[in-house]
Amino acid sequence: MKILVVDDDPNLRGLVGLALERAGFTVVTAADGQVALMQAAREAPDLIILDQGLPEVDGLEVCRRIRARSEVPIIFLTARDDELDRIIGLELGADDYVTKPFSPRELVARVKAILKRINGLTGTALRHGVLVLDAGRHSCAVGETKVALTATEMAILRALMLVPERVTGRVQLVDAVWGAGSPVSDRTLDSHLRNLRAKLATAGCEDAIETLHGVGLRMGACQG
Repeated sequence: MKILVVDDDPNLRGLVGLALERAGFTVVTAADGQVALMQAAREAPDLIILDQGLPEVDGLEVCRRIRARSEVPIIFLTARDDELDRIIGLELGADDYVTKPFSPRELVARVKAILKRINGLTGTALRHGVLVLDAGRHSCAVGETKVALTATEMAILRALMLVPERVTGRVQLVDAVWGAGSPVSDRTLDSHLRNLRAKLATAGCEDAIETLHGVGLRMGACQG
């Protein structure tokens, strides 16, 4: 599988690229946002590792432009301590983020986890009201309206649609999507849920996911 690594630090690009190649991935790189956009279009990577602080076009804008045409998984690299910056990245459609400095081994593990999550989205189509999810084909629709979801959004929706009448606790949901014991914060989960709800509401299903405060989440009526 092909990974696009975008960072203006040549030492970091080399270090991350070497770790990924040793793990069996093909690696392409970019040193700035403009080249990243060209590489993303030309190389069609399976996942993008994207630094937030880039010359020419910053990482947030690169993410925004890529998301306008593709749902390729994106992991942000950030040197910023401000959690707001990370939340903005997630709300623009990033699947995960890693804060610098980081272990290349940790980053490779995050890459594998996301790709495993995508490859694990198989099985028959799930239906709930007017909502249809076919994770194996990476497609979602509300009635006749198609909904473009990221890999993480699709995994969250699938986990809830598998047990539509049951309340799923937040810890259970994190374990189902990211794996047991994953250090995913409440704000990260909330960002993905907010994006998912907004997309489904825009497509005509405003009551797709219900929150039962202090208990968890479950599917709404989804009657359109």
